[in-house]
Amino acid sequence: MRRLAWVLFLALLLVPGCNREADGGQTRVALVLKTLNNPFFIDMRRGAQQAADRLGVELVVQAAERELDVEKQMQIIENLIQTQVDAICLTPSGSKEIVPAILKANQAEIPVVVLDTRIDPQTASEAGAETAGFVGSDNRQGGRIAGELVARLSHGQGRVAILEGIPGHETGDSRLLGFHQAIEPHPGIEVVASQPANWERDQGYNVFQNLLQAHPEINFLFACNDMMALGAIEAIAEAGKTGQIAVIGFDAVEDARQAIGAGTMLASVAQFPEEMGRVAVENAVGLLRSEAITPEVSVRIELITPENLAGEKKGSQSGGRQ
Repeated sequence: MRRLAWVLFLALLLVPGCNREADGGQTRVALVLKTLNNPFFIDMRRGAQQAADRLGVELVVQAAERELDVEKQMQIIENLIQTQVDAICLTPSGSKEIVPAILKANQAEIPVVVLDTRIDPQTASEAGAETAGFVGSDNRQGGRIAGELVARLSHGQGRVAILEGIPGHETGDSRLLGFHQAIEPHPGIEVVASQPANWERDQGYNVFQNLLQAHPEINFLFACNDMMALGAIEAIAEAGKTGQIAVIGFDAVEDARQAIGAGTMLASVAQFPEEMGRVAVENAVGLLRSEAITPEVSVRIELITPENLAGEKKGSQSGGRQ
């Protein structure tokens, strides 16, 4: 009898639980980022960590080296499933490609909260994959804001180049769509070149260097993220055209803000990745604790220009940014 009781006790220990809080262990939430070589995702990790510390959960942060390495990201998710994390917060490197990994998390009964980049709905539906929520900005609206700025400053007459992100990537596609919608009513604005630079600074430099040689008439550049914009600014400086090409980025990372302050970048569409990370972890923990969450959370966006950047600095000196 005593032996039977001991066997039953061991069996109970070996049964995996979907939430470690139920058996007294610490809940483990994974944050899977596209990369940690971009300040945007470093800020996202900071917000997630703050939420995890406040909620008393362990945050496991992993990322591929490059944003376009979706295969590595899939491997990371599969490894996290094997280690039995309780929830996954994910910034997908590929809206379609990552779906099989999400399906595996579903099968392991691990909720997935998506940040920043949406999963392709048709691909997910066909595969039977589900996500528990989304936290992110309206990228199309951000693209429209950038396009409206070009239309206003150019008075409807401009030669525009665009640095795209990863082809087929939902985030970049939405920003491009919004930008084109904003300039469409202005036939005097011509997009003379639009090429991918895969979100990376060195590719932004190389691609825009070539675009400048092919199209010296460019006077506006919209880069779908700041890293590509910052690379392009280096190419502009080397070509002796600083101040002749208005550069608009996206994300408003610290280096971009400094470039705006220095006058080498015109503006950047700010997202708030720290807030995204915080809300995503809060929602993941809420799901594990059977709490109601808002399945779609839209994080604000804002155009950062020299004028409001100066206002931010003034506010910081008089009491700090809120």
